Amino acid sequence: MQLSNRSQTRCSPAQPACDRKLTHVRHAYARLGSQFVQPAYALAPSARASARCASVYTNRTVMCQAASVAAPETVPATYPNVTPHIADRAQYEQLYQRSVTDPDGFWGDMAEQFHWQRKWDDKHVSYNFDVRQGPISVEWYKGGVTNICYNALDRHVAAGNGDVPAFLWEGNDVGRDKTMTYAEVLDDVCRLANWLRSVGVQKGDAVAIYMPMLCELPIAMLACARIGAVHSVVFGGFSAEALAGRIEDCQARVLLTASGVMRANKKIDLKKIADDAVKLCAKNNFKVETCLVYDNANAMPRSECAFTPGRDVWWQDAVADFPTTAEVEWVDSEHPLFLLYTSGSTGKPKGVLHSTGGYMVYNATTTKYAFNLSPGDVYWCTADCGWITGHSYLTYGPLLNGATNVVFEGVPTYPDAGRCWEVVDKYKVKQFYTAPTAIRSLMRSGDSHVQKHKRDSLQILGTVGEPINPEAWRWYHDVVGDGRCPVVDTWWQTETGGHMILPLPNVWQQKPGSATLPFFGVVPVLLDEKGNELKGEAEGYLCIKNAWPSTLRTVYGDHERYETNYFKPFPGYYFTGDGAKRDADAYYWITGRVDDVINVSGHRIGTAEVESALVGHNHCAEAAVVGFEHPIKGQGIYAYVTLMEGVEYSEDIRKDLIKAVRNTIGAFAAPDVIHWAPGLPKTRSGKIMRRVLRKIAAKEEDQLGDVSTLADPGVVQQLVASRQAALNPAGSKK
Repeated sequence: MQLSNRSQTRCSPAQPACDRKLTHVRHAYARLGSQFVQPAYALAPSARASARCASVYTNRTVMCQAASVAAPETVPATYPNVTPHIADRAQYEQLYQRSVTDPDGFWGDMAEQFHWQRKWDDKHVSYNFDVRQGPISVEWYKGGVTNICYNALDRHVAAGNGDVPAFLWEGNDVGRDKTMTYAEVLDDVCRLANWLRSVGVQKGDAVAIYMPMLCELPIAMLACARIGAVHSVVFGGFSAEALAGRIEDCQARVLLTASGVMRANKKIDLKKIADDAVKLCAKNNFKVETCLVYDNANAMPRSECAFTPGRDVWWQDAVADFPTTAEVEWVDSEHPLFLLYTSGSTGKPKGVLHSTGGYMVYNATTTKYAFNLSPGDVYWCTADCGWITGHSYLTYGPLLNGATNVVFEGVPTYPDAGRCWEVVDKYKVKQFYTAPTAIRSLMRSGDSHVQKHKRDSLQILGTVGEPINPEAWRWYHDVVGDGRCPVVDTWWQTETGGHMILPLPNVWQQKPGSATLPFFGVVPVLLDEKGNELKGEAEGYLCIKNAWPSTLRTVYGDHERYETNYFKPFPGYYFTGDGAKRDADAYYWITGRVDDVINVSGHRIGTAEVESALVGHNHCAEAAVVGFEHPIKGQGIYAYVTLMEGVEYSEDIRKDLIKAVRNTIGAFAAPDVIHWAPGLPKTRSGKIMRRVLRKIAAKEEDQLGDVSTLADPGVVQQLVASRQAALNPAGSKK
C-alpha cells in the first residue's frame, strides 16, 4: 500500500460532511458580529494604568495589570545570559525579507546543512492556495532526495558525535532514568527498522504507534522514517474506539504498543486498549496482522498482559537480535513522513499529512532559532509524542540540531509540583518548553515548589498549545525564570508543522500574552468577513498568505476536506481558524479559535480575553469560558472557574470575578454564569476539552461523546451535578 498515492486518489466518503463544515464556518462568520473587542492588554499604557489589580501567587503579592501586558520596565529588553543566533531586530528584518521575497534561495541555504542524496532544483518551491485556480497543492525542494532519520542520527554519528547523549529518559517514578547516546539510539532504530521490514512493512506503508513516553516511542518514529514508512502516532490516552478509527483510516497492518504505563499513581492498561481496538477493526473487516508489544514491566509485566499468539510479539524478544545497521530508504522530498489525526467539527478526525524535506528543514530551523539551540544543549519539551509538539519539538527538531533531549514519562505534578524543577536541576536543562495549562497548574501550587530548586541552568522558557494569559506569563517569567529567561510564546498548529509566530529570544522586546512577530517565510494577514486584508492596527481572521516548507500537504484520503477546511473560507489564503489582533508595533495577539469567539449582543468577545481577565483575579487559578444560548443576548458567557488552593467558593468572590471582567473588558463581557470547578476536563496532555464544557453548559451531557481521553473522567459528573447551583447562585450556600 503506497500511502502517498492513496491520499491523493481516494475520494471523500462523506461529501455532505464537507459541505456541512463549510456551512458551519460560514455561519460562524455571520455569528461573530461586526467588531472585535479590544483586550485590556492592547490598551495604551495610560488606559491600562486604571486596570491594576493585586495578584497573589500563594504567599507572594505582585502588583500587575489585570489581563494586560507587563509594564515595559518589568520585562527586560535583553537578557545578558542569552546570546542569540540572530543579533538583533535589524538582522531579523533583513533575513525575513529575503525569506518571503526569495524563498527558493533562502530555504535552499537553510537546507545546505543536511545530507541530500540528490540536491533539489534551483526553483524548487511551487504552491497554489486558491481553490478558484485549481486543486490546492504545495511542493518544496522539488527534485531533492533525502531521509530525515539519517539527518537526525547518522549525520551526527558520522561527524564523531555518537557518544553525545541523545535522550535523557526520566521515568514516572523518581529514581528511574536512562541515558541513550546518539550511537545507541541509532543502533536501536536500525534493529527496529530491520524488524519492520521482516514483517513486510515497505516504503509508503502506514505503521500505527500507541505507546507511552519511553525512548522506544521516538525510536519507533525514526525507524519508520528510516525505511520510508509513514508513522501514525496515536496518543496513549485515546480510547480503543479512537485508536481503531485511526488504524482503519490509514490502513496500518502493524501496531506498536506497550504492556502498560504508570501516569502518576494510576496504572493504564495500554495493551488491553490496543486489543480492544484491534477487535473493533476486525468487526469492520480490517485486520491488524502484527502487534509488537514493549514489555514495560515497571507498569505491567508481561505475565499480567493478554497475548495473542500469531499476532502479538514481545518487543524485547523479537527486535534485540536484529542487526544494528539498516539500509536507508532515500525518499523524494515530498514523500509522506507522518500522519497525525486532529479533531474535526464533523466528528471524524482529520489525518493531517506532512511530507519529508520541507518539514525537516523548517522544523530544524524553527527549533534552532526559537530556543537558541546549539549542539549538545540539554533541552526539555514536556509534550507527548502523540501530539504535534512531540513530533516537531521533541523527536525531530532537537535531534536534527544535535541536542540532548529529556524524555519524560510522568506528569509535572507527581509526586509533587516540584518535579519539573527537580528534573531541570538534575540534568541542567537549558531550554524548557511546556503548555500554559501546566504552567497555571504549577502556579496554583505556589512558589515554594519552584524556589527550593536552583534552576540556574535555565536560559529559555517556552510555551505551546494555547495563548498564555499575562498572569501565567508573569509567574513563569518572574518565578520559574527568576526574571532572567525570555519566554518564547509560540503560536502554531498541527497543520503548520512548526512555529509560525513567536518572539525570537533576545532579538526584540517581549509583550506578555503576545506571540509577537512571524517566523521566516511566514506572511500572516488579518482579514475581515469579506476577505479583505486589514492593514496596520487591526483585528480579524488570521490567515497565511503564502506556503511555508512544513505546510500540511493534505488530509489523508480526503483532499476535498483539506480544501474545504483550510482554503475555501478565504480563497488564496490558508485559514488558521483563529482570530488575532495586530497592535501598533505589528505584534500579533491570538484571540482564540473562531468558534471560541462569542457574539454577545453584537459584541465579538474572544474567550481568551475573558479567561485572562478572570485569571487576573488574585483568587482565580484557572478559567475556561464557553458560549451558551441566551434568550436575550443570543449568546451568553459561561465561565468555569477553579480557585487557588485554600480559597473557598463564595458569593463575594463570584461578584468580584464578574467585576474584574467588567473592569478589564467592559460590562458587555461580564460572565452570565460562574460555575465553580474543582477541576476542568482535560486530556492527559493537559488540553482543556472545551467541547465537553459547551455540552455541560447547554445541558446536553447526553451528547458528550467519547471522554475516555480525560485525565479524570469523574470531573464531568462533578460539573454536571454542580451546574444547577451555578445557574441559580442565589439558591446555593456558596
